[in-house]
Amino acid sequence: VGNSSELTCNHKSQNIIVLTWKISPKAGGHCSLGYRADQNETNRTNCSDSMNWKFRPDWDPTLEIQQVKIAHEGNYTCEVAGPEGNFHREYHLTVLVPPTLTLYCDDQGNPVCKAAAGKPAAQISWVPERNSTPSEEDHGNGTVTVFSKFTAYNTKAPNSICIVSHPAGNWSKSIAC
Repeated sequence: VGNSSELTCNHKSQNIIVLTWKISPKAGGHCSLGYRADQNETNRTNCSDSMNWKFRPDWDPTLEIQQVKIAHEGNYTCEVAGPEGNFHREYHLTVLVPPTLTLYCDDQGNPVCKAAAGKPAAQISWVPERNSTPSEEDHGNGTVTVFSKFTAYNTKAPNSICIVSHPAGNWSKSIAC
């Protein structure tokens, strides 16, 4: 989320006749970008301004998505027609949202780790290692907040470390309650 993404459309011919990107997002309507070489004409149908050719399509058929959002997740197909035949390349774009890590002490003096609004849901572990059952809150937009409480059972750990693992990265914070 928030970064730019480029989808390349490798083709074997430098003599493109027609080039089309067909985009089917998980949410929202389909869109397409097209290029017709004989008239040096481009067109777009229902695509947001954040999706466009990276350069001119007659030079490079790469699709650029600026400031990727969850709504961009879906299937992207590039179709090229040239004198040597027709070629296509398919992508499935999955958007990762890194969670925001918060660590605090609850009213009983137990550390609570919160990995907020990540996609997919983050995994939480503790040092020192302790069994804990995380709870999840689904936000309905594909993001999930995960909570985990460290309970020390009769021994107060001087310092607890929350470790959050996620495909977008790993983070840790420590706290003494």
